[in-house]
Amino acid sequence: MDILTDLNPAQREAVTIVEGPVLVLAGPGSGKTRVLTHRVAYLVRECGIPPYRIMAVTFTNKAAHEMRARLHTLLGPQVRRLTLGTFHAICARILRREGERLGIPSDYVIYDSSDQRSLVRQALKDLNLDDKTYRPQAIHGAISRLKNELIPPDKFQTQTYWQEIVRRVYARYQELLGENDALDFDDLLMRTVQLFRDHPEVLQKYQRRYAHILVDEWQDTNTAQYELVRLLGNEHRNVFVVGDEDQSIYRFRGADYRNVQRFRQDFPEARVVLLEQSYRSPQVILDVANAIISHNTRRQPKRLWTARQGGVPVTIYEAYNEIEEAQFVVREIARLVREGLARPGDCAVMYRTNAQSRALEEAFMRQGMPYKLVGATRFYARREIKDILAYLRLIHNPEDRVSLRRVINVPPRKLGSKTVARLVTWAMEQGISEYAALQRLREVEESPFGTLARKRLLAFLDLLEELRATSRQVGVLDLLDLVLERTGYERYIRDGTEEGEDRWENIKELRTVAAEYEGLAPPEALTTFLEEVALVSDVDNLDAEADVPTLLTLHSAKGLEFPVVFIVGMEEGLLPHSRSFDDPEAMEEERRLCYVGITRAKERLYLVYAFRRTIYGYSEVSEPSRYLADIPPHLVAGAEPWKPGAESRKEEEIFAPGERVRHPTFGEGIVVECKPVSGDQELTVAFEGNGLKRLLASMARLTKL
Repeated sequence: MDILTDLNPAQREAVTIVEGPVLVLAGPGSGKTRVLTHRVAYLVRECGIPPYRIMAVTFTNKAAHEMRARLHTLLGPQVRRLTLGTFHAICARILRREGERLGIPSDYVIYDSSDQRSLVRQALKDLNLDDKTYRPQAIHGAISRLKNELIPPDKFQTQTYWQEIVRRVYARYQELLGENDALDFDDLLMRTVQLFRDHPEVLQKYQRRYAHILVDEWQDTNTAQYELVRLLGNEHRNVFVVGDEDQSIYRFRGADYRNVQRFRQDFPEARVVLLEQSYRSPQVILDVANAIISHNTRRQPKRLWTARQGGVPVTIYEAYNEIEEAQFVVREIARLVREGLARPGDCAVMYRTNAQSRALEEAFMRQGMPYKLVGATRFYARREIKDILAYLRLIHNPEDRVSLRRVINVPPRKLGSKTVARLVTWAMEQGISEYAALQRLREVEESPFGTLARKRLLAFLDLLEELRATSRQVGVLDLLDLVLERTGYERYIRDGTEEGEDRWENIKELRTVAAEYEGLAPPEALTTFLEEVALVSDVDNLDAEADVPTLLTLHSAKGLEFPVVFIVGMEEGLLPHSRSFDDPEAMEEERRLCYVGITRAKERLYLVYAFRRTIYGYSEVSEPSRYLADIPPHLVAGAEPWKPGAESRKEEEIFAPGERVRHPTFGEGIVVECKPVSGDQELTVAFEGNGLKRLLASMARLTKL
């Protein structure tokens, strides 16, 4: 096949520049992977460059596999002679061969995230530091950031006591890695840079070998990755990087979009090629994206365009609150499917924070529409949510052994697994529950526990009984807040990391759910809350390949595309996120995040916001996102208010309690309750093996038996 066939002029220019550095700024959907693979093929087939002299670097194993498959089509067996892989994989191979110079044995092991955190805990213990005060996850995150910036422990200039603790733990952590002949992921990069800097003969060997270096997703490189490419490419200068600073959204992982500008400084002779023709989206969506991203100042101006004709105007929809927002999304998807405009699997719903998925998941489940969640755990299956619900279940019913075992040492109370196992065994021997065993422990002198363990177990019992007594006097929301306060769970989960803050936001979103039960008397409120949460969270595991809508965060959407995209929560404080308000760099990244979401859409785009949002338990009037004001009015079509389809339903589709029905996902069941809802029916159906489900009759695809 002709390598240059079907390439547009800009793509062809990028592929055929053989000598010297090249910076390709590739807009969304502009064919950057095609350019990378065809350039490699062009160098081998047309320019006679031996494949072993070419290095192609990607960021993920998935991207590497895709590139290898495409190159196999273009080059056949020669693809095996290329150096093609992720930064980490390529560095790991170099260190296997050359690491002895740094005292790294060729059979070193690579520690995963779990191993690394265990080692941080060991380092804290060795330094007599309390891992409750200095959270291992936060310390590990700080160490990782330092490594990405190529800062070893002895070069870390500390300015605060916290930083001094990090430096000391970092130093001990590195010693422990050495004692175990181990490297962590960040070491693979940092130690390779060290190897090249300290041993010029090794650097020269690899510089001479790799006459051409190609790097994908350049905007996502960190300092260590940038330095690797700079060092390796400094002799031949044939460095070809593809990226888009407008899609740099991983600052929290160490990515630095400014590496695009640094490349121009270190390779001033670089040719710059703009890939502005998009093959993904219609012009109306591209114009919306251009209008929003043009307000960022630290970028190379470019304007996306397409040769595609037509395109549906973008829909901006104001819902009253997050519940109506979610209902609008579900109903609009149902309408598109019903009218043959989309399949369920064509649709994606995107949001800024994981906590926003809760209202969406409930809307999908209540209306009987299956869905899949990408890049996150279902809201009610998240660890922090399950922890707090376990406390509430235990307060409601202290005989709940599963919940007791889950939280007896969460947050940590120095009740180790051996003590808990001994409690379980002691309870079984007496034929009673663990809770009853704790009560008996208070009364007896003889027990299988030492003085300290007994004291800690009884302290947990006192806490539980205090919470149980209070639960009879306060509502669900106040009880939840009391659990957070008395258990110290907030301090436990907010460990100073981005992940910790996200988990805390999820807990605050659980407060939103709890607030819905404020009108009920205390004992009834907790019972009803736990029952309904259990029903909502009882969802079948769905096939990842199923033809169902996808729910995902905007960060997870990078690299994906969908015919229909809904972006919900288009409000100040959510997108852009309030955590970014005081940081100009972070605010520019928030705008890039919005841009990434918009440019995932291949056919239709919906931007949705709520007039009022109850978030983290507090209901407030929302302000529409500033990004909506950037969109020219002629690109927008307001959504028609949803009208129930009941008037078109046939008489036989009216359901009554006691009728047997079949659902395509949940199977056979019996209608338990019917409620009229705006000309439709909300049905409660008991399904065999799947429990109670609340469904909207017009959308549930029920068949009477």
